[in-house]
Amino acid sequence: MNAAARMGSWSARHRKKAIVGWLLLVVAAMLIGSAAGTKEITDAEGANGQSAKAEQVLAGSGFARSASENVLVQTRSGKPDGAALRAAVSQVVSGVKATGAVHDVHSALDADGTAFVSADGHSLLVAFDMTGDPGTASERVQPILDAVATVQQAHPALRVEEVGDASASAALDKTLGKDFKRAELLSIPLTLGILLAVFGALVAAVVPLGLAITAFIAAGGLLALTSRAVHINGTASSVMLLVGLAVGVDYTLFYLKREREERARGRSAADALRIAAATSGRSVVVSGLTVVAAVSGLFLTGDATFKGVAEATVLVVAIAVVGSVTVLPALMSLLGDRIEKGRVPLLHRLRRADGESRAWRAILRGVLARPRRSAVIAAGLLAALAVPLIGMRTALPGTTDLPKNLPIVQAYDRVSTAFPGGPAPAGVVVSAPSVTTPAIAAALRALSEQAAATGEMSAALETRINPAGTVAELAIPLAGNGSDAASNHALKTLRNTVIPNTIGKIPGVHAYVTGQTAGSNDFGQQLAQRAPFVFAFVLGLAFLLLLGAFRSLTVALTAIVLNLLSIGASYGVMVLVFQHHWFDGVLGYTSTGTIATWIPLFMFAILFGLSMDYHVFILSRVVENRRRGMSTKAAVEHGIAATAGVITSAAVIMVAVFSVFGTLSQVSMKQVGVGLAAAVLLDATIVRAVLLPAVMALLGERNWYLPRWLQWLPGAPIEDTEGSTTEIALPYIREEIARV
Repeated sequence: MNAAARMGSWSARHRKKAIVGWLLLVVAAMLIGSAAGTKEITDAEGANGQSAKAEQVLAGSGFARSASENVLVQTRSGKPDGAALRAAVSQVVSGVKATGAVHDVHSALDADGTAFVSADGHSLLVAFDMTGDPGTASERVQPILDAVATVQQAHPALRVEEVGDASASAALDKTLGKDFKRAELLSIPLTLGILLAVFGALVAAVVPLGLAITAFIAAGGLLALTSRAVHINGTASSVMLLVGLAVGVDYTLFYLKREREERARGRSAADALRIAAATSGRSVVVSGLTVVAAVSGLFLTGDATFKGVAEATVLVVAIAVVGSVTVLPALMSLLGDRIEKGRVPLLHRLRRADGESRAWRAILRGVLARPRRSAVIAAGLLAALAVPLIGMRTALPGTTDLPKNLPIVQAYDRVSTAFPGGPAPAGVVVSAPSVTTPAIAAALRALSEQAAATGEMSAALETRINPAGTVAELAIPLAGNGSDAASNHALKTLRNTVIPNTIGKIPGVHAYVTGQTAGSNDFGQQLAQRAPFVFAFVLGLAFLLLLGAFRSLTVALTAIVLNLLSIGASYGVMVLVFQHHWFDGVLGYTSTGTIATWIPLFMFAILFGLSMDYHVFILSRVVENRRRGMSTKAAVEHGIAATAGVITSAAVIMVAVFSVFGTLSQVSMKQVGVGLAAAVLLDATIVRAVLLPAVMALLGERNWYLPRWLQWLPGAPIEDTEGSTTEIALPYIREEIARV
């Protein structure tokens, strides 16, 4: 018996210990995680390249970090009324100061306030910082917003609106935060409904969902502990729920379906559970290792957010695997045939006891009758879908990623138009033994002047010097909206021309640029440099795992090629939908014409792991049949027909859950949801049901090729149950004899 079978057998014999032990693990992880708290990614950790160096200098400079806010006072139409604008600005200044929650208030009323007047004279700006911890500023910004709203009511002919770090966080938390919560909460009843349709019984439907949810809870608690080593942000938790729900349900489906299938064949409860543990249990372990290997590639990006996502995903997958081979057999042993309780009459009658699908059986017979034609058509369709990938354009999302109907986004766009770069200026961080020397002070002034002279940026809005006099920070607005071509070119000019010609000429002085545009560019460059290593790591490690699991060079190589083809097709679908304005109205968004820079690499790691779930499960059944004496063709036909039902069920759940994320307001989240859903749909249908059997039929005995120098690899033990060879293989042997 293999390791999974031994664990399953122990759990079945000691089911109370296994169940209580699992519950204690979940509760203990949750309590310990709550007490320990989660370590969030800092600004310095979350940055890359030159931006990271700037944030590190600022973090150790002694600057009091503050949340910055801006209030736009603008004429709605006609000629600008200077008196009305200045009166409104004066009221805004006095109003926000009266809250006692702001400092460093600057406006067009200052003696040197020309930078706070737009070029057309229609807009004036008030800029200030909030007191206290910037991390909690969004919770304390409401009195300031109320003060600004009071001025707006007093001047209905003008537009008076606030935008900044705290106000944006508060507004987005109310909208996008609820958006995410709705999607997360909707995923659970949706999954339960599909499971109910699959099993036709309430208890059988609750077990997979229960395991997935408890695995997520336990992983969340442990993530709080591991976050001390690798800090995380909110993205990690969202991905952990997404992947945890997918793999947790998948693994339970694999196990439960096989046990039900063996019971339908007349096995005793103990024998059915033993066979499920030895076969599906082992598939779960191999699949889990492959998912962990694929996602671990994200550690190589060097980006803190990706590392946190990898950390969370590895934890939830590992715990789901442990639960599948320990507490799941114990629950199944405890419930026995009572797992069929709560039957839904119509749904239960539609379910086939042997787990096979007549529809997929008919499709498979057609595919295997003409494998060459089937392979060409399936591969051609996937290749055609992948063609748009050639024209994929990636861009780092800025405000274009957010819903345009949000008032805070509209306010940001208006401020950006009137004062390019004003809402999120570039920060030039200068460090030296002393930044107050005459030479450096003159160079800083020259930097501001030359920046304005380029026409691509404005003079510094503010220059701050830390108490020690060793660090200076200049806020320089860049042209554009922060993420477009104008902003990116202005950043390049600032880094490569303005700084080297001014402050860069002084020996011993270091200057770095940070900010929204700089951070986005540095992130993109980091991914471009590290992506080849991620791809090589994921593909190489997955190949080695498959080679060791199935002792076949051909099987391992075929799996890699088919997965790459499937992922390429999903990329093509995403390009068609989001770059070519397909379904704009249907999905409720306006296409930006680009794909978010981080999505292709993220999707590659996640999809490669999830698609291996199906591949490992199918191949395990095919190899099992082959080692019991079937021909390759018969083993493929039976293996895929027997697993098609559970693969389809798992795919429907994944597509449904991922599609929910496609309804979120953020364009990048829509891209993730649509891309993942399309990939799983293509993988479970065209790839696993058509292309895989066709390719294996064409390869024949070459599927099991293993060079002599690799013969030392251990074989994958297959449970040799009584009567299984006669019961399963003989009908296919008879069919082949009849054909001959």
